[in-house]
Parts: sequence; structure tokens; C-alpha cells
Amino acid sequence: MIVHLPEDKDIIIDSKVSLVAYERYCSTDDDEERSAALKQHTEAVRSHIKALSDKDYSGLKGLRSLDFVLLFMPIEAAFIAAFQADERLFSDAFEHKIIVVTPTTLLATLRTIENIWRYERQNENARAIADKAGIVYDKIRGFVEDLDKLGKQLSTVHTTYDGVMNKLTRGHGNLIRQASSFVDLGVKVKKTLPKSIAEQAGIETDEE
Repeated sequence: MIVHLPEDKDIIIDSKVSLVAYERYCSTDDDEERSAALKQHTEAVRSHIKALSDKDYSGLKGLRSLDFVLLFMPIEAAFIAAFQADERLFSDAFEHKIIVVTPTTLLATLRTIENIWRYERQNENARAIADKAGIVYDKIRGFVEDLDKLGKQLSTVHTTYDGVMNKLTRGHGNLIRQASSFVDLGVKVKKTLPKSIAEQAGIETDEE
């Protein structure tokens, strides 16, 4: 079995260990046969550990396995019998980068892997949120810059407007007053100047 991990890593789980000698160990009542069967069972586990180490799964093309392989023993009692009979079995397996697991420890290991995946997804979500937040921030910054430019442009337009109106309506000789004087002199016009402009220029309208 191949279990996928974040960052394109893989864990190999192997379960081909022979339990023939263990079955014989369990089925006989003869002490000598039990002792011999237990020794054969232990040697079978040790032999499979070495064979599994020699396979070098991590070197397979397209597979990015971690340095260690999980050796699954489906019967807890078989695991206990072998590793109690040979106390060096576990350390030898570890030196060969093999970790022996049983149904109990395998489930715990898989749950650990599940948690790793959960944290990885949370990290991916956090990165996605951070990326989106950066995009939104840049959009807001650009919008604010445009508003600032618009405000400055409006301020400039308003200042220009006030300057033009001052020239038209301020002072005794302003342009509006001078233009109105043509009417006083008898020049015929189609429409009079707007009342509000005339008032700003200090001209009394016909209505008044």
C-alpha cells in the first residue's frame, strides 16, 4: 500500500511477512516444537525485514517514499511473540529503516498522517486567504489612490472656476459689468445675463 503525504511524499506499507511458523507455534502442545517454531517465526520476521530493506522502495521511479517502510503484522500476538523472543529485532529493523506496526499502531500512524494532511489543508487555506487578502488590499490601495487623484483634480477645477468667476464678476471693471454696459448704451441682445451672475457682478436686474 502507498500512503500519500503532503509535499508529494509517500509511505510504503508492506504486509507480506510469513506467519506459517507462528501458526505451527500456536497449534502444537509440544514444548520443543513450540520453541523451534517460535525461533523459525522470529527468523522469518528478521528475514523479511532484511528483504524489505533490500528492495529500496525509495529508489523507485515516480515514487517519493520516505526513508523508512512500515512492515505490517496483522496479528498482534505474532508481533509480541517474535519481539519478545528476540529483543534485538526491533532495533535491527530500525537500523534497516523498517518500522514494524500492528493493527493498533498502524491505525495510530494513519491517524497521525490524517492530522498531517488536515494541517496541510489548513495551511493551504491560510495561504489562499493571504493571497486573496493581498489582491484585495492592492485593489483598495489603487482605488484610494484614484480617489486621491480625483480629489486633487476636483480641487484644481474648483480653484480654476473661482479664478475665472472672479475675473468675470469681481471688481468695478469686471467683464460682466462691462458687457452689461453695452445694453445700457442701446446694444440689442437676445437674452440678458443670468440673474445670479449679474448679482455677483453687482448689477441691478430689470426685475429689481
